Amino acid sequence: MTISDEPTLAGPTRADRRARAAVSALFLTNGALFANLLPRYPEIKDALDLSNTVYGLMVVAFPAGAMLSGLAAAAIIRRFGSAAVAVAGTVLTALAMVGVGFAPSLALVAVALFLGGAADAVTDVGQNAHGLRVQRRYGRSIFNSFHALWSAGAVVGGGMAAAAIALDLPLGVHLTISGAIFVLVALVAFRFRLPGHDADVRAADDAAAAARATGPLEVGSGPAAAPVSRRGRVGLLLAAFVVVAIAGAIIEDGANSWATLYLSGSLDAVGAVAATGFVAFMAMEFLGRATGDRFVDRFGQAAVARAGGVLVAVAMGLALAFPSVPTTILGFALAGFGVATVIPAAMHAADELPGLRAGTGLAVVSLLLRVGFLVMPPVIGILADATSLRVALLVVPVAGLTVVVAGAMLPGRRRAGTIEA
Repeated sequence: MTISDEPTLAGPTRADRRARAAVSALFLTNGALFANLLPRYPEIKDALDLSNTVYGLMVVAFPAGAMLSGLAAAAIIRRFGSAAVAVAGTVLTALAMVGVGFAPSLALVAVALFLGGAADAVTDVGQNAHGLRVQRRYGRSIFNSFHALWSAGAVVGGGMAAAAIALDLPLGVHLTISGAIFVLVALVAFRFRLPGHDADVRAADDAAAAARATGPLEVGSGPAAAPVSRRGRVGLLLAAFVVVAIAGAIIEDGANSWATLYLSGSLDAVGAVAATGFVAFMAMEFLGRATGDRFVDRFGQAAVARAGGVLVAVAMGLALAFPSVPTTILGFALAGFGVATVIPAAMHAADELPGLRAGTGLAVVSLLLRVGFLVMPPVIGILADATSLRVALLVVPVAGLTVVVAGAMLPGRRRAGTIEA
C-alpha cells in the first residue's frame, strides 16, 4: 500500500472510492446475471410440461449448488482473496446461465442451475467480503448501497428479460448476450479492487475505521458487543442472524421464483406484464437499499429490519387477500422495499461477531440463508398443487413476521463508535 492510499481523517482515499465503485459493479453484475433468467422460468416450465411440484424441484437446483460450494467459500477467499474469487465466480455463473439457455431437457437444466448456484455462492461471499473491507475503510455504513446495486442489477436483468420476451428472442441467445456483457463489467471492476490480501489488512482497516469515528470506540450492550469469551452468546446471535437471513431469502424467493408464474397463471396477466411483479419487487428493493444506510445509521439495523418485516407481512397479506394484477404488483413492490436491508443486516452483524476467524460469520450466514431458497420452492410447489399458488404464497407474509421477531437480535444504533442495544 502506498502512502497516498492510507486512510485519513479527511475521508476515503481515491483508491477507496475506486474500490467502492468496483464492488458496486460486481454486485450489479451478480444481480443482473440470474435476473435475466428468472422471468423466463415460465417458458421453461411450459416447454418441459412441468407441474408446480416438479418446477419447484427444478429451481431448487440453484440453491442446492450454492449450499454445496458455500461450505468452502470462506477457505477459498482466505486462499485467493475476495475480489479474485468474486470475479472468477461471476465468469462461471455466466457460463452456467448460458448452459441453462441451451439445455434441451429437465436434467440438463437442473445440472446447469446447480453449477450456476455453486459459482454464485462463492461470488456472493467474495463480493460481500470485499464490500465489508471497503466499508471498514470508509468508517460508516455503506453496505446497503452495495446491495442496492445488486437490486438495480436485478431490475436491469429483469428488464432485459422482459424485452427479450417481447422480441421473441430465443433463451440461449438472450443469456449468451447478457453473460458476455456482465462478464466484461466484472473483469474491468477487478482492476480497481483494494490492494492486499483480506486477512492481512483486516487490522489496518479496523484501525482506519476507528480513527474516523467521532469519539473513542466503546463497547455497549448491543448484540455485536458480545465478549469473545461468551461463546454461547456468540453462537446464539449467529443463529438469530441466520434465521433473519433465511426469512429474507424466503421473501426474495417469493418474487424470484413465483411472482411471474402467479401473475401469468393465477391472474392471467400476459407475459411482459407478468414479469413486472418481479421487476417491481427488485426496483423497490433497490430504493430501500439505496436509502437504507442513512436509516441504519440513525435507527440501527434491528429497528429498520423489523419495520421492513411488518411492511412485508401487511403488503403481501393484503395482496393475497384481495388478488388482482395491480394489487399483486403493488404487494410485491412494497415487500421488496420492506426486505431491502434484512439480508445485508444479517451479513454485516455476523461478520462483526467477535471470536470468529475472518469471513467465517459472513460465510455461515451466506451459506445458510440459502436454506430458504433451497426449501421454499418445493414446499410452495407442493402446497400450490394441493391448494393453490395464492394460498402457498402465504409463506411470504409469515416470513415477514419472522423477521420482526428474530430481527430483535440485530445490532441497535451505532453512535460515536458505540453500539447501543
